[in-house]
Amino acid sequence: MPRLNRQIKKLREEMKEIGKEQKSIRKGQKKVREKLEAVESKCQELRRETKLVIQQSNNTRIRLALMLQILKARQTNDFVKATLLTQALREIIAKQNKNLELPTINYQKRT
Repeated sequence: MPRLNRQIKKLREEMKEIGKEQKSIRKGQKKVREKLEAVESKCQELRRETKLVIQQSNNTRIRLALMLQILKARQTNDFVKATLLTQALREIIAKQNKNLELPTINYQKRT
């Protein structure tokens, strides 16, 4: 009987230890999950920022191409074409400004 009691006591101690280890594992998993969620959130933010930069770059390229055409038209004294291109440029700029969404970009130090 005393031997059985010792074994039961030993098993209970082992179960307590296992419970502590499991709790520690769950705590570690929670930390890993939180870090993963933070990384995923940062990735989404970077994707949005990249998309915005690409869009702005494309818009700038379009405007520069129109400006170059306007200059060439003026150099050749084709003022009708220059006027039409200038009007098109104004419309494009107005449309881009209207559609421009200025997201708040967090420029804080990334860790």
